[in-house]
Amino acid sequence: MHNAAVEHDPDAVVAEGSSVSYSEAPEEDRVRDQRPLFHVPARHNVKLQKLVDAINEDVSLHQIWRCANINAVDRSGMSDHGPVHIRIVANIALKLLRLLVGSGLEPAIVRDYGLQPEDAEVVVVLGVALHDMGMSIHRHEHETYSLILGAPKARSILSQIYEEPELTIVTSETLHAVIAHRSDERTYTIEASAVKVGDALDMTQGRSRIPFEAGAVNIHSLSAAAVERVIIRRGETRAVRIEAVLNNSAGLFQLDELLRPKIASSSIAPYVEVEARIEGENEKRLLPVYSL
Repeated sequence: MHNAAVEHDPDAVVAEGSSVSYSEAPEEDRVRDQRPLFHVPARHNVKLQKLVDAINEDVSLHQIWRCANINAVDRSGMSDHGPVHIRIVANIALKLLRLLVGSGLEPAIVRDYGLQPEDAEVVVVLGVALHDMGMSIHRHEHETYSLILGAPKARSILSQIYEEPELTIVTSETLHAVIAHRSDERTYTIEASAVKVGDALDMTQGRSRIPFEAGAVNIHSLSAAAVERVIIRRGETRAVRIEAVLNNSAGLFQLDELLRPKIASSSIAPYVEVEARIEGENEKRLLPVYSL
């Protein structure tokens, strides 16, 4: 995996293929090389670490992720919506939130309920863990099904961390992030916005290449194959800078048609800058010939 960006910018997160790398984690996080199925850099957020531990112990949730992937990949010819997708998006979304908070933005759960930024991190990570549960039922309207499956699961997991009334507050904020990750749903919080935009950023080649290799040749598959990696770092003029490194200009479709609507319907659009660039002098040929 190309990780030069991380080496030169310790504040960056890089998503490339099925990997996501970061160097922001303190030593106690980095030494855990024998990582479980789900992991994010918890830093010193005790509640977040408890959440990660609870997620890793939840066998039924892991199976729902795998069932979602069967419907997505094997039955629908879509890209991965399983455990790898969840892990990548959780790390991206958490980084987005930390950049936003680091720039001075106040999480909604702090502003509206008087809780702490650490609780906002719990909302984001659990929101990601639950956002595609509905794919285990059906692709169509899966966000709604995710809400149905996610409500009892969220309360079950969070009851290991919170008592009332915080339990209901964090559950409600998490479920808002779940339902609002769809492109046409307006998000009310920066926590939900981090989940929504993070979901869109799992777009690098090898992630959306599955339908392309299965024979579906269209702008979706070609553009997905054209995105080499995505870098998330502190912006120059805004809180967040998203850099998409392309091997072919077809990758612009991913940004314009998939990422742009999610940013536009989020509450963090004014705080995000996006740049795409083609790496190398020549564009990569994505297919030898195209026939109608």
